[in-house]
Amino acid sequence: MQKLQSQGVHHITLVGADRQTSIDFWEGVLGMPFIFEQPNLDRASESHLYFDPGDGRLITVFTDEGRKPDPQRTSTDIGSVHHIAFSVSRVTFLQAVGRLDKRRIKHSGVKDRGFMDSIYFEDPLGLLVELASYRFEPPHGFTHAEVLMEAHTIRVARGDYAIAEVHLADAIQNLVERSRPSLSDDRSPKNPY
Repeated sequence: MQKLQSQGVHHITLVGADRQTSIDFWEGVLGMPFIFEQPNLDRASESHLYFDPGDGRLITVFTDEGRKPDPQRTSTDIGSVHHIAFSVSRVTFLQAVGRLDKRRIKHSGVKDRGFMDSIYFEDPLGLLVELASYRFEPPHGFTHAEVLMEAHTIRVARGDYAIAEVHLADAIQNLVERSRPSLSDDRSPKNPY
């Protein structure tokens, strides 16, 4: 038996209401270019809108002009999507509260997640959306996931509750030391002062 190896998210498709509500939210609030539209090939009464979230992947929305927006929170029952998180730059994240407030969009305020900061709010159809900003950049040649896996190992070994900035800093140092050779015999911390 062999796995069906995933290589990333291809796209996420949501059930929307009318076309303009989707365009106004995904492009008009979150800045995702509306890149193409075609019929839903499995249901001719619906349109299929495609948006670029910024990483070459896709967010798509099935729309139908007969459906009206319902802002009631989407289901969080077993098997449901709890929320979708989008990565934003640090500078954008630092502007997010003010920009959401200016639009009168109710939000959670900044949430400290140890390795990242988050802000949550609902789209016009009740889907919980998260804006997430990492507190670190991985060293060259590594991904955020690799740093987080190393930080997890450090956190567990130390008996700490959750990943914090110290775990990230130590994880980055470990990854660099393991992947980058040095002519030094002793690479331990020093005090040259």
